This record gives sequence, structure tokens and C-alpha cells, in this order.
Amino acid sequence: MAMIDTPVLAIEYTDEGDGPPVVLVHGWPDAARGWHDVRSGLIAAGHRVVVPSLRGSGGTRFHDDTTLRDGSGAALARDVLDLADLLGLGRFAVVGHDWGARTAYTLAAVAPHRVSSISTLALGYQPRGRFAVPASFRESRLFWYQWLMCVDAGAAAVAADPVGFAREQWDTWSPAGWYEPAEFEATAASFANPDWVAVTLHAYRSRFREDEPRDPRYDDVRAAVAGTDRIDVPTLMVHGGADECDPPETSWGQAGHFGSYRRVVVDGAGHFPHREDPAAVLAAVTEHLARHPPGRE
Repeated sequence: MAMIDTPVLAIEYTDEGDGPPVVLVHGWPDAARGWHDVRSGLIAAGHRVVVPSLRGSGGTRFHDDTTLRDGSGAALARDVLDLADLLGLGRFAVVGHDWGARTAYTLAAVAPHRVSSISTLALGYQPRGRFAVPASFRESRLFWYQWLMCVDAGAAAVAADPVGFAREQWDTWSPAGWYEPAEFEATAASFANPDWVAVTLHAYRSRFREDEPRDPRYDDVRAAVAGTDRIDVPTLMVHGGADECDPPETSWGQAGHFGSYRRVVVDGAGHFPHREDPAAVLAAVTEHLARHPPGRE
């Protein structure tokens, strides 16, 4: 994998293929390797595919030990824009899973002139970027891992066993038996990044704790998101029908927030549809990219 220096990070990434550019943004707890099948399919379909490791993941590193390990969607979106600028990507498509989906929505809100389309997996849109306690106690129960991190003793437990914490999500967010243990172990190597715990804790604690610090360099992005409840960048939303983290009903009825919107439910897939049914995800994404190529909107 290659490395490139942005103002904040040394980002680990791959960049292969020719044609309209697509950036694949992985989620949590996952790594860039999770895109393997979708990435290969998009390259074969004639796309240039860029896949970064997020801050706190894989080989990506902060330049300065004193930089706040901000894990917000605002920070991740700026990282993608910085990477795109350095790689000379003018207009590009974004495909994002989980944290990557939030990054895609953020990019569509703050840089619609740069983003030709977004495809978001496993996470519905949150207008104005608002985080709220779920309307049902069932959904709140599914978010136990978020509440745990908001308690200092829970955060300490996560820091003590980050891989075990990540494995618990893999074991419960999708139907039993969906992954091979060896694949989890290979992915978990990315969680050994020295900033994985700090970025993870900040991403969730900053959603619900007012006392959690925020990096002011992303205040402009946060402000833009807070003023946006409609996205005009063409959007494909892919949800696993058996998602036990963000159930499919959490993305129902959102078309009114978009200028162009299509939702696909992958039956039998859980929270990692690009891993569980890559053929279905690739087919939906490829069709979406063909409908909305860079430079045509």
C-alpha cells in the first residue's frame, strides 16, 4: 500500500484502475481490506478505485502526537478531500460503509461540486448531522456499545481489549456464521493502530457528551452539515435486511431528504453487506455509478 501526507495524516491507501474515480471509505470496526471484492469488481468495470485506511486504522498515522484524535464524520470527510486533492481527483464518486457512509453524506453536504454520487451502506441519513437517542428502546438496546463508551469505566474496558470489543460487534451485527475467523484476525491487524482506540472513543463519546473536545479545524464542516437537511448529490442507500446494528427500518422514508435517491435492501445480509453479499452490492453500486458518472451532473 502507498502512503501520502496530508496536513494532519500520513494516509495509507491503494489507487488502482483507470477511468472515473471512486473512493471507497470503510466503516467501523472494519478495515480497507473489507472492500476487496467490491474494489476488484469496480476496477474490472473500468473505474479508478482509491481505498484509504481511515485515521486510526491500518498504517494511517497522525503527524503530531498532540493532535486531537477526532473521529467525527467532519474529520473523516476532510481527510477524504485532502487525499482527493493530493491525488488530483476532480469530481469523484464515494462509496462508504458505516463510518464511511457518514463520511459520504458529509461530503455530499459540504462539497457537492466535488462528489458526483454517493453510495452508502448500512447507515441511513441523519439530517443536519444530529445524533439523538433512538425513538425505540429496541434500537437503544442495539446501541449498547455506544452507551458503554460514553461511560468512563466502559471506555477503559474498550481500551483494555479493543479486539474483543470489535469481535463482539462482528458476532452480533449480522447473522451467525457470516465470517471466517481468519478474516476477522486479518482485519483486526488494522485495530493495532496506536490511535484506533482514541479515534473510536472520540467518534462515539463526542456524539452524546458535551464535555468531549472537538478539533476546531473541522468546525466549518460541522457548521455546514448542521445547516443541511437535503442532499442533492445522487444517492444510493444499501441496507442489509438482517442488520442488527442499524435495522433496515432506520432508513425507511428518507427520500424527501434527497434530490435523487434509491434504496436497496439486501435480503439476508447484516451490517456488512459488502462482505456478506458483495455481488449484490457491486451490482447496485455499478448501476448507480453508470447513471451518475463524474462530470455528467
